[in-house]
Amino acid sequence: MRRVTALAAAALALVLTACGSSENITPEADSSAAAQPVSVTDARKKQIDLKAPAVKVVGLEWGVVENLITLGVMPVGVADTKGYTTWVSAAKLDPSVKDVGTRGESSVDAIVALNPDLIITTTDESASTIAQMEKAAPVLVVRGADAKNAIPQMRTNLELVAQAVGKTDQAKTLLADFDKKLAEGKQKIADAGKAGASYTMADGYKQGSTISIRMFTSGSLLGAVADELGLKNAWTAAGDPDYGLAQTDIEGLAKLKDGEFLYIASSTDGGDVFGGDLAKNAIWKNLPFVKNGNVHRLADGIWMFGGPKSTEQFIDATVQAVTS
Repeated sequence: MRRVTALAAAALALVLTACGSSENITPEADSSAAAQPVSVTDARKKQIDLKAPAVKVVGLEWGVVENLITLGVMPVGVADTKGYTTWVSAAKLDPSVKDVGTRGESSVDAIVALNPDLIITTTDESASTIAQMEKAAPVLVVRGADAKNAIPQMRTNLELVAQAVGKTDQAKTLLADFDKKLAEGKQKIADAGKAGASYTMADGYKQGSTISIRMFTSGSLLGAVADELGLKNAWTAAGDPDYGLAQTDIEGLAKLKDGEFLYIASSTDGGDVFGGDLAKNAIWKNLPFVKNGNVHRLADGIWMFGGPKSTEQFIDATVQAVTS
């Protein structure tokens, strides 16, 4: 996922080019698997062969980094550590983790200096950059997202990372926890009489005087999860084929009827256009869900394109918003 101010550049392109304690985790593979060779076939259908599970890992996308940490492997290097800390609260970075540049424009020199066993990135990375990095270390590429299989893709990405670092048992536990959380959330919504309730999910940003809004279709990860919770997405227009995102403006929201309007913002990166910039906008104030008090800002730090733990945070926040 590419993000300038974490929202603006990605939304302009429409496609983002897309727990247990995570404190003080040391980058050590399971002792039982430490000496065993590892072979993983990545999203390119390329086989990545390692002499042993990777210990010193560089993560160039935040969902990948979240997965590493929740599996018990603290990366040695991460692209845009400040942005990660702002947007991802489900898996904390250790202060020792080195920043290796921005996502999409990481410093190969900074990565090489860390002497990693493995570099993990996504299909959003350019082929030329991947080829350059492969001169320094093996590179595992996972698919950024898949709007036709959003939740299965999230699961697959965790499993691929787990194979590479020798943490397949931990991945099974994480996915079982996610399945349980999803089932519990669905039951809570049903018990509250909200099954089938209409919702929309969005984020937004302001550039100059223009406000752009990004809608999360049922092909997005969070949209797919909300659908699984038993809610019905009122935004029916198609999104992009990877992240399931569609772009609109305030006028585009006028066609929506009442329902739950969920959104994510960051007080420290981009601000809150729905709760701030649009507060005096006549169109916004007259939208049915605004007039009826059904606008819900979810907690900061829920990464919209993350792994099971970020998605569990979204489940908790959505259930609370819809049933309260």
